[in-house]
Amino acid sequence: MVKTKEQNISEAEWEVMRIVWTLGEIHAGDVIQQLQAKKNWSESTIKTLMGRLVKKGLLGTRKDGRRFVYSATVNQVQMMTRVTTEMMQHMCDMHKGQVMIEILQGMPLSKGDIATIQAELTSKEKHAPDQVSCNCLISDQHDC
Repeated sequence: MVKTKEQNISEAEWEVMRIVWTLGEIHAGDVIQQLQAKKNWSESTIKTLMGRLVKKGLLGTRKDGRRFVYSATVNQVQMMTRVTTEMMQHMCDMHKGQVMIEILQGMPLSKGDIATIQAELTSKEKHAPDQVSCNCLISDQHDC
């Protein structure tokens, strides 16, 4: 699991991270250019967002002459897995499968992704119970 100084990031900070994840090491000016074209945000707003992400431990910086180069300290899949896992911990175990089904129905997937998911499900099926128990109450005698 990925540890950061602050676990929550805003929607605007996600936009910055998506650009950094896509382009790799990047100068602040390039992030600003991308976000101004996409969101029409001011330069100071973008720099503030990047500063917050550095403080949260999600972006690293290094000097490149007079400019700073930013890079992600965590990869996108790790971050998304952490956030999704944390969200799923807030819900009843009985309903997690249905949530995953609905997410899959609305998600674009490549043939490779589908094959990997099918292989994972086949592996999990070998040890899967007939029904997942409710974990909301002390007693597992309830259907949520």
